[in-house]
Amino acid sequence: MLAHPAYEKSRINRRLWGALQDLAGVTFHDLYEAYPEFDIDISREQALLTAADAVVLQHPFFWYSTPALVKQWEDLVLEHGWAYGGGGNALQGKSFLSVITTGGGQDAYHAEGHNRFSIRELLAPIEQTVRLCGMRYLSPFVVFGSHGMSDDAIARHEGDYRRVIEALRDGTLDLDAADQRPHLNDADVGSLIAVSET
Repeated sequence: MLAHPAYEKSRINRRLWGALQDLAGVTFHDLYEAYPEFDIDISREQALLTAADAVVLQHPFFWYSTPALVKQWEDLVLEHGWAYGGGGNALQGKSFLSVITTGGGQDAYHAEGHNRFSIRELLAPIEQTVRLCGMRYLSPFVVFGSHGMSDDAIARHEGDYRRVIEALRDGTLDLDAADQRPHLNDADVGSLIAVSET
């Protein structure tokens, strides 16, 4: 699921999203393309979530949070009695991955940095929402310092992102090892992917 209000102007998110487009077995859903007027089809969104084994939310990090449509989506789609609360177990056991891009570098996101908090701390509302819905929150995939990033660096992130999504799709991502990292892509993502025995 992609949420970018100015996708056509995006440099990094367009490349990341584009790197996945030929993957079989992956459902692509652009929230701003589907709902430019914020008129979310709750039944459609719940059906997409029900059909998924894992949910990936890709977006730029706007004001230490998500773009506005994501909040609207959460408020309407994650209904009490469906996503959480009494009888609300529709998402139980699914995995959830945040994929975000930031303008600032990684050194800006810690207690002594410009932004005073780590990315994981700033993503706490999303993590808690996911956990409330009975889902497993994975360490986020974060592309820091998108402003002025070289094409080679973008290409490395594209490759890592594709490998993570393929492994998530195929059930070969070592979720326990991934949980040990503050960000899924802090080091070689290949070390988190089990070799298939087929």
